[in-house]
Amino acid sequence: MTTARDVMHRGCECVGINENLAHAARRMAELDVGALPICGEDNRLKGIITDRDIVVKCIAKGRNPNEVKAGDLFEETRVWWVDADADIDEVLHQMVEHKIRRLPVLENKELVGIISQADLAAGLPEDKVGELVEAISSTSH
Repeated sequence: MTTARDVMHRGCECVGINENLAHAARRMAELDVGALPICGEDNRLKGIITDRDIVVKCIAKGRNPNEVKAGDLFEETRVWWVDADADIDEVLHQMVEHKIRRLPVLENKELVGIISQADLAAGLPEDKVGELVEAISSTSH
């Protein structure tokens, strides 16, 4: 059985809820990623911030990324995640059902990795990849 642990990016780094967006953007550039999980002061997952969020919700609105905190951008909504031992079909189900491109992976309530659409596509049969891309692309976040 293939699990979330088998396809995830390990050692996923969080941006703190009180860190500014300039810092988050620099970390994304350094890590060559388009998104970072947001963690609270309790080191628990609170949300995800993307490079697009920084552009659309901050820069395009004339706000200063040195003054806007990561926690200011994400809505207090349910954060979808999957357990590290979850079957790959559960990962696919979560991403399709919630129309998300990135899914944090938790183990014992700690963030241990993240799965992107590309990570999942690499481990799926071709027909399921098409299903995934179509479902997520229709109205993705």
